[in-house]
Amino acid sequence: MSEPPLSDFTNGDSLGRVLGEYQADHGDYGSDEDGVHEKLEVIFDQQEAQRRRASLVPQTDGSKRPSSQRQRTSCFVHSLLEEKSKAGHWTPSEDGLTQGRPADKDTPTQHNGDGSHRHTQSRLLTKKQLSDMAFGIRELSKKLGHIRLLLKVRNVFILTKAYDQKLVAHTRDVTEWLLRQKNADGHSYTVWIEETMRDNKVFNADGISKQDPSYKDRLKYWDNELCRKKPDTFEICLALGGDGTVLYSSWLFQRVVPPVMSFALGSLGFLTKFDFDKYPDILARAFRDGVTVSLRLRFEATVMHSRKRSSDEHSASRDLIDELIGDASDDVTTHVPGPSHNILNDIVLDRGPNPTMSSIEVFGDEEHFTTVQADGICVATPTGSTAYNLAAGGSLCHPDNPVILVTAIAPHTLSFRPIILPDTIVLRIGVPYDARASCWASFDGKERTELTPGDYVTISASRFPFPSVLPLDRRSEDWVDSISRTLNWNNRQRQKAFDDASHNQNGNVG
Repeated sequence: MSEPPLSDFTNGDSLGRVLGEYQADHGDYGSDEDGVHEKLEVIFDQQEAQRRRASLVPQTDGSKRPSSQRQRTSCFVHSLLEEKSKAGHWTPSEDGLTQGRPADKDTPTQHNGDGSHRHTQSRLLTKKQLSDMAFGIRELSKKLGHIRLLLKVRNVFILTKAYDQKLVAHTRDVTEWLLRQKNADGHSYTVWIEETMRDNKVFNADGISKQDPSYKDRLKYWDNELCRKKPDTFEICLALGGDGTVLYSSWLFQRVVPPVMSFALGSLGFLTKFDFDKYPDILARAFRDGVTVSLRLRFEATVMHSRKRSSDEHSASRDLIDELIGDASDDVTTHVPGPSHNILNDIVLDRGPNPTMSSIEVFGDEEHFTTVQADGICVATPTGSTAYNLAAGGSLCHPDNPVILVTAIAPHTLSFRPIILPDTIVLRIGVPYDARASCWASFDGKERTELTPGDYVTISASRFPFPSVLPLDRRSEDWVDSISRTLNWNNRQRQKAFDDASHNQNGNVG
């Protein structure tokens, strides 16, 4: 079934009818209360002259759902992305995996042990597939920027710094307020708190539970494993803290991310959009009138470790450039994939504790870009342009730009300038075999990993963007306001105007 025409949508239309038509044509994909059509409604802004259309499909795993089991859907944003992915445009064939990117040295199994499809990593897509994926995410982000999404919120995920007692006290306030509220359907909210808060004296979970018998069952606790395996449990995430707290939510939800509403309780606040002092009014309005979501580009980074060969007397006899783009690029035995990370800010390769500067090879697609002699190199998303990239001398970049920012950290040359690349490029940054020392890679400041000579990191646009909730009344000017407010961007005393006394008879400056 094709998407309904634009004329089928009017202000306030629910997606329930559209989903019902889709279900009739494509089979039942879950009609229980946990379905997406119970969680999401699209409301079109009155000020938008052009109507937008939305389509919603279930998350499929390649196998038919048994009729006796309940099926949970993924986050509505990623369900929308699956509309394009299901046709195979973003999923390479088995031949494509072995022939499309031989330099990645990784040919994954197509199915898990239970027969379901395994997640296809972005670096394994062909150039066209990667371009289609990035374009699809950008188009979806534009559509989401012009509509209000009315979430049927029942499960609220709260994230804060568990070691900051002041923030813990704020978390308790928000928790108590949420437990007293009901949504538009008359259902009470279930609040999820970090497991480490269970015995926190400031949070005082027992004291909260004693206020009302129902609070005990509606106050639940999450851990990292729950975030990894069941991210669709939560309809919205409330981040109480600074930008680091928002980055932590990206680290917790490595694939599907619930919409993140961030309250400013930190130092700078590039990513924190809401004033905490007004949280009752802000949350009440968001749950009643809907939210606007901005999709932030994330990168997928995979560590590739060099396989040690017994026949090699010295690692310097091997050449990383030859193994990635040269004659040895077809040899899949040279490297083995390590862990993968979806990052929101940046990937940084630096010299770590080594006293000497690093030697780093940089590749883009099938081309060797350059060899960097520096303290390190920072590869940043547009969102991360105001973080380490800024400190290293890189450009500020609006988060809507489809780019990758590459900036050297203290390069030992006067001519290495920061470079901005399209997000359809697959970067590979590694340590040459003849390097004097290893490098260290970090992903959003976490998961610090040593890269020995011969290792490299593959970086590409992720198919899992980060949905950030924006204020309804100041969406367009939000980013410019943040750099002006936090960095005092272009802030200087205004030049005085000329007066008549400062001019001579010829009209020149006196």
